[in-house]
This record gives sequence, structure tokens and C-alpha cells, in this order.
Amino acid sequence: MALAVCLLFDARTERRLVNLWRSLESVGIASLPSHTHGHHVPHLSYAVLSTYEVAAVRAALTALPEGPPVPLHLDAVGCFRRGRASLIPAVSVDLAARQARVVEAVEGTGADLHLHYRPGQWVPHCSIATRLRREQVGDLTVLAYDVLPIEAVGDRVALIDSSTGERWPLDALV
Repeated sequence: MALAVCLLFDARTERRLVNLWRSLESVGIASLPSHTHGHHVPHLSYAVLSTYEVAAVRAALTALPEGPPVPLHLDAVGCFRRGRASLIPAVSVDLAARQARVVEAVEGTGADLHLHYRPGQWVPHCSIATRLRREQVGDLTVLAYDVLPIEAVGDRVALIDSSTGERWPLDALV
């Protein structure tokens, strides 16, 4: 079980990403609707924690200064090891700074941060496929580039338990 600090998208962006997930599923590419608990929502993870206390993490994040909505320019497809494919946003100075503040806050609670979310190693991404096979890469990229670019807006933040999909919305946009 892991806890993710997730930037969630505005309704228009969420709709476009969910429709992409459905298109992928329709051609046999495993996407988020059929992954684990099936309660996934489009998001970009600032941090993923393997050990944590939810109340402490919430308190630490709530203490951060609130920021405006986060504009994201999604215009690339990336493939990670173990069959993960994602849309990759351009990394603005603001996005990198927000992620670094989140990491500092959650590590201050004693939570254990996943290696790939350390500043300098973090690759921001929005997952679109979970068990991509090599022979499916072409179909995935065609479907993804049919909807790209996406001018997305991150307009809220939540803590999400990756094993159950349970969410704890944060009051502030960090």
C-alpha cells in the first residue's frame, strides 16, 4: 500500500483523459479503468509514500502556502519500465518548485518517499497505460497523439491510497 500526493485536473482535462483511457481499453490496452481497484482518477503525483501517517501528511501539506491552479502542457508520450505509459508535461519552474515543497513537507513527517519521486529524479507524468506490451506501443501512441496536445489545469490536490483508491482531499492547492 502506498499513499500518493496527487494533483487532480479540472473537469475538462479529466474528461479528455478518461476518454483516452476508454479508447485504449477498447483496443485491448490495459489502462486505469481496469487497473487494480478501478477507482483511479486522472492525476499527476507529486510524491508517493511507502510509510506514512495520513493525518500527519495532511497537516504538513495543509500548512504549505496555497498556490493558484497549475497549468500543464501535455504534449509527449513516455514509456517507463514494467509496461507503464504516460503523458508527459513540460516541466515549468513552478511545477518543479511545488513538487520540491511537497516532498520536503511529507518527508518532514517521517514518511518514506519512493525513490522515483525525489527532486532531480522525479519525472512528472499522467499515467495512461499500466501493462503495455511492446507490440501495443504503436496503437497507444496513435491514440494518445490523437488527443495531444492537452492544455491541462491542476485545480485541486488529494491524498490517494493506491491500493484502495480512498481519497483525502486537501483544502489548499499546493
